[in-house]
Amino acid sequence: MAIAEKKLSNLGAAKAAKNDEFYTQWADIEREMNAYLEYDPDVFRDKVILLPCDDPEWSNFTKFFALHFAEYGIKKLISTSLAPDAKPLKTPAREKYQPTLFELNDPRFDESKTLANGKLFVLNSTDLNGDDAINIDDLQWSYLEGDGDFRSQEVTDLRDEADIVITNPPFSLFREFLAWLVSGKKKFTIIGNSNATTYKEVFPLVQENLMWKGASGNTTDMVFGVPKGASVAEGDRLKAQKLGYPSTAEYDFTRLGNSCWFTNIDHGLRHEPLRLMTEAENLKYSRHKELRGVGYTRYDNYDAIEVPFVDAIPGDWEGMMGVPITFLDRYNPDQFKIIGLSRYTKTQGMSKEFVDAYYASGQTGQISEGHPDLCYYDPNGRPVVPYMRVLIQRKEGQ
Repeated sequence: MAIAEKKLSNLGAAKAAKNDEFYTQWADIEREMNAYLEYDPDVFRDKVILLPCDDPEWSNFTKFFALHFAEYGIKKLISTSLAPDAKPLKTPAREKYQPTLFELNDPRFDESKTLANGKLFVLNSTDLNGDDAINIDDLQWSYLEGDGDFRSQEVTDLRDEADIVITNPPFSLFREFLAWLVSGKKKFTIIGNSNATTYKEVFPLVQENLMWKGASGNTTDMVFGVPKGASVAEGDRLKAQKLGYPSTAEYDFTRLGNSCWFTNIDHGLRHEPLRLMTEAENLKYSRHKELRGVGYTRYDNYDAIEVPFVDAIPGDWEGMMGVPITFLDRYNPDQFKIIGLSRYTKTQGMSKEFVDAYYASGQTGQISEGHPDLCYYDPNGRPVVPYMRVLIQRKEGQ
């Protein structure tokens, strides 16, 4: 009874190997949805919710929203699953697939379709079993005409019907899935790799406030279920167990430290201002020895200062600043505006003097005169090329 793919220990490896079956835990779904509800209690009311890339026989998303269908005031819940034959070869999802008893014992079971066709699950306000409650027992299902790929016209039509799309999409298809969502102009919340914010297709959405980080999971490990037979690093399995997810008869569990929620649904954390010290206070009291008594350094090839720690952003600085990408975990659009990402920003380029000094200091890398990355000299005169930076500026009056 397996319907999943093999899993490596991080999202980057998952993407490379097309390991796209990770089962999100109930607690993570509940924590994120609660944040939206705290900000807007009616966020799901009278809405059609689509859960693509989902299968209630295995996944928690449909079970969660079916349980809260009446409480949230949901108008209609739609889930789709991908056909086993549409999954990659030589994976448990393909090679060890067996129909569940749920499907086998249903008169709609069709042996010719169980492998080739995706499934459609629908829950609306009809109390099918007469128990005076709307829940997962009232879920109706049928085979899709196609394999359930989100890019199919069949599933795209369901996207167009929906108001909100929620899922943990295939990691290897994150860019395509996000583009599919954006083209449909839908509200959404999805799980992905935190580093996706640096993708050229993704960062403009963040910069233009069309998408932002979710309210939870940004600074903690998320745990995902994987089927027996999937490859899980022992360290990740033990970390998941320590977090309260020991292996079961059906699943092993793994933790992914660089996964997070992406959304365009508002939540309160997004509007909490960062509590920051002034430039003078950082100079005197910063807990970071790199800044305390030293101050901030200007880039050699761009008119901004280097701020190596989010908690060291000088709250009274009016010019541009380069900050770590983890800033986006706490980005408040009311407090700061995003100017750009260093990877895509036009700088003056590295000078010949900087490049010569960089290599003369014994550092290695592939830079040359005119290289566009940000660069600076630290207080000791050592050339530094920092990791990718988000360029920001404090908004007036903040």
